[in-house]
Amino acid sequence: MLKITISRVPGGIGPERHLGELLIGNVSGEMHADYQRDLKGADLPNPLHTTIKRYPRWSTTVWDLVGRAIAKSLSGSERLPQRPRTPRVPTHTTGTIRYVRMAEIPEPARSVFERQMRGSAVLVIEGGTDCVYAWAWEGFISGGRRR
Repeated sequence: MLKITISRVPGGIGPERHLGELLIGNVSGEMHADYQRDLKGADLPNPLHTTIKRYPRWSTTVWDLVGRAIAKSLSGSERLPQRPRTPRVPTHTTGTIRYVRMAEIPEPARSVFERQMRGSAVLVIEGGTDCVYAWAWEGFISGGRRR
C-alpha cells in the first residue's frame, strides 16, 4: 500500500497541519493491476473512493500512479482536468462602498474565506445578508489576507 500525506508547515517551521491523505492499495498483483484508492482531505466533504483498473504497473514511476489516482478522485477520469481559474465574484456598490456577497463566492474559496473573516468587520446592506468589503475579498484572493 502507498500512503501519501499532505501537510502544511507554515514558514517551513513550527507545527505541521495535516490536510489530507491518499491511500493506494494493489488489489490484484498482475502485470495490469487494479488499485483501490481512498482520498481524504480537510477540504473534502466526504472521503473519495474509486478503483484504477488494469494499470500497467511496471511501465513507469510510482508518481504516474499517484497523479492518476488523484486525477480520478477529483474528476472521475485518469486524465488531469483543466487547471481551475481564480474564482470570479461580482462586486456590488452601495453609495461609494464596494462589496461582495458571500453566497456568490464559489466553494471551496467561500469556506476558507469565511474562516479568514471570523471576527472581522462585516457590512450591513439593506436587502443583503453576508456581505463583506470588496477589498477584503480581493486581498484574500491575491494572497494578502492571512491569519
